[in-house]
Amino acid sequence: MTTRNDHDPFDLGFEADDDFTVPAAAGSDPWRGAPPERSGADDPFADFPPVRETVAAPFADLPPPAEPYAPKPPTAAPVAAASPAATRMAPVEAAEPVAPVVHPVGAAQALVQEVLAAADADMGEAAVPRITIHAFCARPETVALVEAASADRRMARASTIAQPGGLEGAVAYYQNQSTPSLVLVESVDAAPRMLALLDGLAQVCDPGTKVVVIGQTNDIALYRELMRRGVSEYITQPQGPLQIIRAVSSLYADPSAPFVGRQVAFVGAKGGVGSSTLAHNFAWSMAERVQAATVMVDLDLPFGTAGLDFNQDPLQGVLDALSQPDRLDPVLMDRMMVRCGDRLSLFAAPAALDQDYEIPADAFEEVTQKIRGAAPFVVLDLPHSWSAWTRRVLIASDDLVVVATPDLASLRNAKNIVDLVRQARPNDAPPRLVLNQVGVPGRPEIPVKDFGEALGLTPSLVLPFDPKPFGQAANNGQMVAEVAPKSKAAEGIDHLARLISRREPPAVQKTSVLSSLFKKK
Repeated sequence: MTTRNDHDPFDLGFEADDDFTVPAAAGSDPWRGAPPERSGADDPFADFPPVRETVAAPFADLPPPAEPYAPKPPTAAPVAAASPAATRMAPVEAAEPVAPVVHPVGAAQALVQEVLAAADADMGEAAVPRITIHAFCARPETVALVEAASADRRMARASTIAQPGGLEGAVAYYQNQSTPSLVLVESVDAAPRMLALLDGLAQVCDPGTKVVVIGQTNDIALYRELMRRGVSEYITQPQGPLQIIRAVSSLYADPSAPFVGRQVAFVGAKGGVGSSTLAHNFAWSMAERVQAATVMVDLDLPFGTAGLDFNQDPLQGVLDALSQPDRLDPVLMDRMMVRCGDRLSLFAAPAALDQDYEIPADAFEEVTQKIRGAAPFVVLDLPHSWSAWTRRVLIASDDLVVVATPDLASLRNAKNIVDLVRQARPNDAPPRLVLNQVGVPGRPEIPVKDFGEALGLTPSLVLPFDPKPFGQAANNGQMVAEVAPKSKAAEGIDHLARLISRREPPAVQKTSVLSSLFKKK
């Protein structure tokens, strides 16, 4: 190993050219030796040579393991979180209010979770397929992180088992066991020992098994060597479950899919609060104001009003997709949707009572997942009914908007929805609250401040009672912004679109009177 005279605080104690090679006297390079023959398909770890010939005490000649990593407590004054009172009093134009989420790894990791949750606002979160994941962790903190990640909505279909032992424990465990789809191992050892243990793991891995390594060293030379050896991903000291989830989901992402659309679900706290109307106007604002390609999906099969609001009567709609989810492909999906503009497409509901619409929850999940590949934003209008598919769609959505009116029944139902979603989505931002029809003459109402305090949320939007533009738009098959573009309702819906999309509408190019004189005819 090369000795350096100057002290470099980022020097991790090894050089790639020295530690990844052996002297000439030792013979040929053991890393690039011929791999042992395995029965069956080609071994994806073909570049991994055997560590040693004997099975008994396979790691006897390795250096002793390093001391377990222990994060140092912060010495500087931590950033003070906003008090609940300050959060509740924040104006609508303020930054997005995020309720504190309790994580088993501490407040610092929870803060990182919130930052990462808001980082990918323009993209949806892909779900992990039905695979089996074994995690061998060297630290109790990592076990807690993996368990928190396994409880996330994105990994609901995966079967995850976390246990201590680290990388060396994984090698010993798979001597007589078959490996699952994904093996996640943690190592607190130095690079030479880690690589030697990975060579041992390569000898017992089945073909097709992916390996993700969690280490303590952030070094590009080590990363390149791990990738050369066939490791699927390398993570350094994950600070939250989302880092593990995204590392796993990226390994199984569909390379033919350009993106996963962000799914925004609208649900009413009770019937008649205007959830469907706001969902339709929100989708129109996303397409026309924010100018983002959007798909509007009306999932209220017997009583959906999206076709009326957009003045459309399509022959096919979302029911045809739900009836044959396995046949739904981009070509068939494009035929079933109706174009309501340059950037807005509609999946309308049949709005008929000639059948019972007994559709399994798996069909709703499969169809909504496929629709997310059709546009960057997908808006779901959920009916005010509770079933297995409603629950699963709510939990699987990237953003959830709860629409309520300032009365006791809405408060109770909205609190039940918010509590359910918070418990089922610990790594996501809380739902957004929209108070609609505020200020009805002669009606006793719960104050907006008290309503938000009871839910622990600051309302993202408060719309006053203004029936004239909504009624006129509904009767004409138009949007509120088309009927009354200067109304508070239209401005509020545009604000909600910018808030959820985290995008600003394109600047309008002003043209002068003289500019038309110089245009080429």
